[in-house]
Amino acid sequence: MLGQHRSTQRHVPRDREDEERLVADMIELARQYGRYGYRRIAALLRDAGWQINDKRVERLWRREGLKVPSKQPKRSRLWFNDGSCIRLRAEYSNHVWSYDFVHHRTDDGKAFRTLNILDEFSRECLAIRIKRKLNSTDVIDALTDLFIMRGVPAYIRSDNGPEFIAEAVRKWVAAVGAQTAYITPGSPWENGYVESFNARLRDELLNGEIFYSLKEARIIIEEWRRHYNTKRPHNSPITRRAAVRCAWMISWAPGPYPGRKRKTAVRCWSSLGEAKSPSAWTQAKSAASSRTMTR
Repeated sequence: MLGQHRSTQRHVPRDREDEERLVADMIELARQYGRYGYRRIAALLRDAGWQINDKRVERLWRREGLKVPSKQPKRSRLWFNDGSCIRLRAEYSNHVWSYDFVHHRTDDGKAFRTLNILDEFSRECLAIRIKRKLNSTDVIDALTDLFIMRGVPAYIRSDNGPEFIAEAVRKWVAAVGAQTAYITPGSPWENGYVESFNARLRDELLNGEIFYSLKEARIIIEEWRRHYNTKRPHNSPITRRAAVRCAWMISWAPGPYPGRKRKTAVRCWSSLGEAKSPSAWTQAKSAASSRTMTR
C-alpha cells in the first residue's frame, strides 16, 4: 500500500438494509401514480411509515432512471396601474368557489363533459358532475346539492361560458345570497385554481384511462376525486391534504361563535366520505378552543 496516493483508496459504498424494500415501494408508487414526481412519492412513502427525506428519495429516483415531470412555468399576478392586485382571493372556507367544464370521450367516440367545482381556500374538489351534455339547469342542480350540504359561498368564480352566464343561473345565485365573479373574457389564468385542477385531472387520470361507458367514467373519476381530496400530496404546505386542511379550518372559519366554527368544519370533514383521524380532529378542536380563548 506504500507509495499510493490517498485519492486512489476509497471505502466500498454499502447500501442500507432497507434499501431494496424502499426502492420496490417507490417503484410501485411510481407505477401507480405515473405523473407524480419524487416529492409526492416521498410524501406517500412517509404516509406508509417510511422515515425518509426528499433527498434520499431523489437519489434513488434518479438512480433507478425514473422521470421527473417538468415544472410548470410560473405566471405573474394581475395588477392595476396603481399597483393594487385585482384578483379576488379566498380568505376562508366557503368564501370563493370556482367551477369549469372539462371535455373528454368514451371509447366509442362519444363526448362527455365534467363540471368540476372547487373550494379555492381549501383546494378541495367539492364535486364532479358527469353527463353527455351539461347545461345551465345541470349547473343549478349541482350547486343546489352542494349548498344543502355545505352552505352558500360568498362568491362563485367562473368564465363566461353560456352555461354560467345564463340568466337563470345568475338570478338563482343572487336569490340564494351568493355573488358571481366572472373573469375577463379570454383570460383563463384569472380562474387559475380550477384551471390547475383541470390540468391535474387530465394529466393524472383522463389521459391514461379508457372509459368504455359513462357509468365507468363516473365511478373511476369519483374514486380519483376522493384520492385527490384525502391522499394526494399537494405542493403547498398548508394544503398537504384536504382532509387535514378541513380539520385545521375549525380555528379559521368565520363567525363569532365556536359552534359555527365546528359546524363549518363538520360539513367539510363529512363530505370527504373516508375514515376520519381522531387525533387530527382532537388537535384541531384544541387549536380552535385555544384560539377562541385568546380572542
